[in-house]
Amino acid sequence: MEKFWLGMAIILLSGVLNGSFALPLKYSVRWKWENTWLVFSVVGILSLPWLMAVCFVPHLADVYRAAPAQEIILAVTFGFIWGIAQATYGLSLVAVGLAVAVAVVSGLVCVSGALIPLLILNPAALFRGQGIFLLCSLPVLLVGLGAYAIAGRMREREQPTDGGEAPRSMSFKAGLGLCIFTGLFASAFNLGFAFSGDILHRSLESGAVPATAGYGVWSLVLGAGFIPNILYCAYLLRRNRTFPTFFQTGWFRETGLAVSMALVWLSGLFLYGWGATLCGEYGTSIGFTLFMAMTVASSSILGVSTGEWDSTSKRSRRLLASGVAAILLSVAILNLGGLLGR
Repeated sequence: MEKFWLGMAIILLSGVLNGSFALPLKYSVRWKWENTWLVFSVVGILSLPWLMAVCFVPHLADVYRAAPAQEIILAVTFGFIWGIAQATYGLSLVAVGLAVAVAVVSGLVCVSGALIPLLILNPAALFRGQGIFLLCSLPVLLVGLGAYAIAGRMREREQPTDGGEAPRSMSFKAGLGLCIFTGLFASAFNLGFAFSGDILHRSLESGAVPATAGYGVWSLVLGAGFIPNILYCAYLLRRNRTFPTFFQTGWFRETGLAVSMALVWLSGLFLYGWGATLCGEYGTSIGFTLFMAMTVASSSILGVSTGEWDSTSKRSRRLLASGVAAILLSVAILNLGGLLGR
């Protein structure tokens, strides 16, 4: 039981980090999105995960050779799908704005990422103990995300210039469809982790500790996800002719911001893997719900504290507060399930 609660505490921290990683983007003034995202992708999605796996999973090559080929293929496939969703997430942010995109995408990611592993790996657990509390928490979470999305849409209308410099190239309806697509497939990184149990087990047998055993999985998932991201960045750099921006004045500061994004994001992801491992069979279901809920809650709090909701109506701010409260209530239900079901 102690491991379960330690795992939940670690996942809570990982969600806070995941909701905070994009904060440096607010202070990027010279680079375009594709410049920052390229450095972020090279450092956080490709280089560091493989470096960490090689350094902290003993006999990594032997682990991969001994693992079933099906698990390797699943990790790579889900990673590639997640990479596509990461790219479309960037498009949805431009199409419907940050607030709506985060709410819709996070809600769908939470539902698909939490339920699918439990339904496939341990379907009987869905109707007992923590599984029941998971089912109870999801509607509360979705209500909170819905309130958050409405508040975000109202904020965009009240602050029409707050969506950034890029013009919207599609209707709100089309952008919402893109959010739905992204939300359904962005949970693939969790599925890649959930269905790689043998790789995780063999990493532990090779001498890795629970805190680092997941690195062997993340290197495969994120390495495959890097491919769509680098292709999309390369396309934007060519289309917008922004590659020379890398060498303009202020490049050192901008690089530092992108690297800090990578470090915070990757720390959150690795902590989630550690926490999910400690939580056992419920780590990629209940743990993932907690991870996504804290991601939305922390990003909302940071948005308010950095002035994103200044000059908005009281109704918008009340809706935002109601949405965050519902999200936190869903987290409380999850933890109550852990207390009563262990």
